[in-house]
Amino acid sequence: MDVAVLLTVFVAGLVIGIPVAVTLGLSSAVYLVIAGIPLVVMPQKIYAGMDVFVLLSIPGFILAGNLMNRGGITNRIIRFANAIVGWIRGGLGLTNIAASMLFGGITGTAVADAASIGSVMIPGMKKAGYPADFSAAVTAASSTVGPIIPPSVPMIIVGALSGISVGKMFMAGAVPGILMGRAMMVTCYIISVRRNFPRQKWQGFGEVARSFGNAFWALAMTGLIIYGLLSGLATPTETAVVASVYAFIVGAFVYRELPLRAVPGVIVDSGVSSAAILVLVGFANVFGWILVSERIPQAIADAVLSVTDNRILVILIINVLLLFVGMFMETIAALIILFVPLLSLAQAVGIEPLHFATFAVLNLMIGLTTPPVGVCLFVCAGIARLPLAPVIRAISPFLLTNILVLLAVSYFAPLATWLPSILAP
Repeated sequence: MDVAVLLTVFVAGLVIGIPVAVTLGLSSAVYLVIAGIPLVVMPQKIYAGMDVFVLLSIPGFILAGNLMNRGGITNRIIRFANAIVGWIRGGLGLTNIAASMLFGGITGTAVADAASIGSVMIPGMKKAGYPADFSAAVTAASSTVGPIIPPSVPMIIVGALSGISVGKMFMAGAVPGILMGRAMMVTCYIISVRRNFPRQKWQGFGEVARSFGNAFWALAMTGLIIYGLLSGLATPTETAVVASVYAFIVGAFVYRELPLRAVPGVIVDSGVSSAAILVLVGFANVFGWILVSERIPQAIADAVLSVTDNRILVILIINVLLLFVGMFMETIAALIILFVPLLSLAQAVGIEPLHFATFAVLNLMIGLTTPPVGVCLFVCAGIARLPLAPVIRAISPFLLTNILVLLAVSYFAPLATWLPSILAP
């Protein structure tokens, strides 16, 4: 009965539009009151959820991404991507995807990618003759690559929840992220050829070299992060701090596009974003503790296994559930609430934790562009000044492509586990 009230309040809060963090806290508080559990448990569990050393890397990576974005990274990466693929039919669409693959390795969040790349690429594509709905759709779809290619905020959350090395999580996302990006580029090219979208003139290898030189320090940041993690010289938290210092030096003194007077504002914005994530983590930890105390994870695993213990079918069930949840719930909240119960189910049928974590994150990233409430859809539709319906129609081929990649990663574990086994044994 108490659990029924918990879930009813939670679902009702989501339906009427209460922010997810508030809904988690409210439903948890109602449960504690009805169950007769002292409310002092709530702040204790909130603090315990946030008091995880690896979570300190989240503010660091957010700050690093904001500093680099304010310091001129976006235009340089777009120019470099355009020099490589802009001459192909539908080149600006391909540039959009390539830029997201490069830029995502720095921001680690899909929404930041969609807003930063979209504010430049969507108006540019419309001006070049691309339909507005296609411009918004390709931007939203490609933004989901960011949290897969390292560094990745969702991967950090998963590492904190499961005890899996964050370095291994980052490496596990590299191949699926690149595979997703390449698959979307193929889809974009096919659509562009069929609809005779424009292309730019080949600018020569000189432009490729110049644009690479301009973007080098931005691109090197990803290498710095990966080296710090894989070498063992720094923890994820220490790597995030180094990345922030690097981003400040490059933006202020190398690119010289980050005014010193703008730094306090960037720090405040990063602090607000980080606080929002950590508050969500804290409330979700209370909610998750309640689910565990009520043995909901075991109940879910037993319910599924009573129907089937076939590994193929269990993976399919997990994917369908996560895709559905991803349509309505914020990614980090969904991970904190569902990851542990579904991990128990996955391990029961022999799925390796690292493999499961990778396709679970990939799944929820796709949810950011899945109707009806995919956050990246709203961001890109807003930039394109379009209603949501045409953007949803235009993104359908990319959603199909991404789901095919998801199935490939789900059923072929080496796509997620091979690189970590080599680079982070």
